[in-house]
Amino acid sequence: MSTCILSRVESRPGRPRRRHRRDPEASRAAILQAAREVFTERGYARATIREIARRAGVTHGLVMRHFGTKEQLLIEALPGPRAAAGVVPGDLGTLPERVAAVFVAETESAGGEHALVALIRSAASGEAVAMPLYAAMEREITAAFRDVLGPGTEAYADLLSSLLIGVTFARHVARTGALAELTREELVGYLVPAIRALLAPAIAAAEGRR
Repeated sequence: MSTCILSRVESRPGRPRRRHRRDPEASRAAILQAAREVFTERGYARATIREIARRAGVTHGLVMRHFGTKEQLLIEALPGPRAAAGVVPGDLGTLPERVAAVFVAETESAGGEHALVALIRSAASGEAVAMPLYAAMEREITAAFRDVLGPGTEAYADLLSSLLIGVTFARHVARTGALAELTREELVGYLVPAIRALLAPAIAAAEGRR
């Protein structure tokens, strides 16, 4: 069959053209990674959707379709809500170990230059946009714990958030004191019993309801 005939066959009306479609999950992952980089480098006030889209290799509109608002993108790019949603479900007996391990793995990545560190640094410096984002992050984490531990456990989730944020501030913002000198393994070792003691009443109540 000649090239001419092939050309006519391929161009027949009604014959669907093969289109390249980007994997939505791959696009979402690329956007979140680009967002973490931009937030860490520029802070929250100066981070733009346009720059995030450029680094992710997608359009501005695609970012907005995935996340809706800049605030929601910021929240989902932070490790706190994402990690909480992933580690809280499961055996309540090992919950403290899971929380400590994931927290340290997340915040110690890239030498501590992480989106959560950028948010805490922005909040500590009084950057106005950081405060509602900080509050939104706490709400997401509290909701994840409430879903597993049950109603009435919000205060325990807030206490846990405060503990982990304080540790992050000491190690990566102030960078002073004994906490700043610990290795990752040592930090996990200190965090597990602290988290277990903090959450003990909520875990006992949740186990009693099962």
